[in-house]
Amino acid sequence: MKEFVRLMKALSDPNRVKIISMLGVRELCVCELTALLGVAQPTVSKHLRLLEDADLVSFRKEGNWIIYRLNDACHEQGRAMLGLVGPWLDKDPEMKKLRKRLPEVHNLRKSIP
Repeated sequence: MKEFVRLMKALSDPNRVKIISMLGVRELCVCELTALLGVAQPTVSKHLRLLEDADLVSFRKEGNWIIYRLNDACHEQGRAMLGLVGPWLDKDPEMKKLRKRLPEVHNLRKSIP
C-alpha cells in the first residue's frame, strides 16, 4: 500500500508529470528543468526528491552536476503507470511545447560555471 500511495503522490502534481515526461526524452539537470518549467530551483529539487522516493527517477553525478533520468530499476507498477500516462502526454499541447524547448536548454550546463 505504501508504494502505491507514494507513486500516486508523485504523479499527482502537473510539474512532476512534466518532469517525468521530459526525462523520458533525455537526461536533465536541475538547472535545465528549472529553465523549462519556469519555477524556482528549490521547487524543482523538491519535486525530484518526491519522484526519487517513488523510484521513478534516479541520478548520477557528472563533475559538479547532478543529472536526472528515469529510473531503469523502477518498480513494475511504476513502469505500468508511466506506460499508461505516456500516450496522453504525447498528445498534450503543453507537453509538446516543453519538448520542443528541450534543445534550447541542451547546452545550459556548459554555459554555467
